[in-house]
Amino acid sequence: MAFDIIGDIAIVEEDVDEKKTVAELRETYPHLKTILKKTGGREGEFRTRPLKKLWGDGTETTHMEHGMRFRLDVQTCYFSPRESTERQRIAGEVLPKEIVMVMFAGVGPFSIAIAKKQPKVGRVISVESNPECIRYMEENVRLNQCKYVVEPLLGDVGVACKPHFGRCDRVVMPLPREGCKFLPIALACLKPKGGIIHFYYVGMRSD
Repeated sequence: MAFDIIGDIAIVEEDVDEKKTVAELRETYPHLKTILKKTGGREGEFRTRPLKKLWGDGTETTHMEHGMRFRLDVQTCYFSPRESTERQRIAGEVLPKEIVMVMFAGVGPFSIAIAKKQPKVGRVISVESNPECIRYMEENVRLNQCKYVVEPLLGDVGVACKPHFGRCDRVVMPLPREGCKFLPIALACLKPKGGIIHFYYVGMRSD
């Protein structure tokens, strides 16, 4: 049985025996308050997915990750605990005084991981178009005590990034399926001397 646990919420795949799944998860993870089932793929501008409640109540939670706390609503915000290792890997590469741009920043996991792992980073600019994510990101920045380092920006990357063209040493682009269309913006964000872009792509084998 494949599932993710985000805080005290479990999210299981579509093809499960609902009653059996609820019983097994409640026995194995007694801290759970809600069990949800995916009923479709990620969709829309904000990459959220339809979910069906199998047990419990509430979709807001606090997720712990490497000593950091992330508040979010799994119904309205994109968050993947499976990216935890990658977040730590990227954060470990950031150098002191770097200006980092994080596109599609969600509730702030990449940005806050960078700020906590490299406390001498110059600035982490975090762009997100989902107002719900921005609200939680601002809360998470306060919770993790990095409000003087992480700068949440609400808006589409095509607009919100423009004031930072030519200013950044590093750009993080955690949008595997559609990130390629934003590569020109990421390149424009880098300083004239160049920099590093962390770009992800997931495609069909035929691609």
